[in-house]
Amino acid sequence: MSHDLNALDQPIGFAVPDWVPPPVPPRAALVGHFCRVAPLDAGRHAAELHTANCADTAERMWTYLPYGPFATHAAYTSWAERMAAMPDPQFYAIIDATSGQARGVASYLRIDPPAGSIEVGHIAYSPALQRTPAATEAMYLLMQQVFALGYRRYEWKCDALNARSRAAAQRLGFTFEGIFRQATVYKGRNRDTAWYAIIDRDWPALHAAYMHWLAPDNFDEHGQQRTSLSLLIAQARSDT
Repeated sequence: MSHDLNALDQPIGFAVPDWVPPPVPPRAALVGHFCRVAPLDAGRHAAELHTANCADTAERMWTYLPYGPFATHAAYTSWAERMAAMPDPQFYAIIDATSGQARGVASYLRIDPPAGSIEVGHIAYSPALQRTPAATEAMYLLMQQVFALGYRRYEWKCDALNARSRAAAQRLGFTFEGIFRQATVYKGRNRDTAWYAIIDRDWPALHAAYMHWLAPDNFDEHGQQRTSLSLLIAQARSDT
């Protein structure tokens, strides 16, 4: 990372002239080809989400989240009502474009406009959403809005033992930054936290990779990708 020197010949961070903190993301829907990302509304989305989540009979999707699983629709609705009312985290439902059904959630959190930093987290994808183009497009839509608003840093953090989350972060273009040991306690156990981030200087190349991946001609008649996002991101990084 580049730096400057001050009058004492000490290294200091590079100048950020005319820095203006970005706004808090608006609570507005983000529309893509495969999905729509809409502010979480318990009345509209909780029943669909709980039904979709129940397809995970092993309850694997809840292992690394600080809450869940939810045994009843009422319990999930109560949780969704609380989350939807919070300014941070700012929760969204991910709605499949074909079925019109809510199939997962994600949120912005640790929203810090003065620092130009924001995190994505609380990602809970039902089996119907996992490993689909909509799952990736939802992450792109949230990411794209952050950098369009002027944020400098987009973070992803997870339990360091959560191999699937760590693989997803890397596939989506996040850079691994290290492990914070004994960062927190949840569900009665320790969590070492793995940190990943995308910064604004990364975004142009990553955006081009996403545009290529999301193009209609990158998917065959069965909806299968022709070129993987991981490959496109690796190529984009090698060209910068």
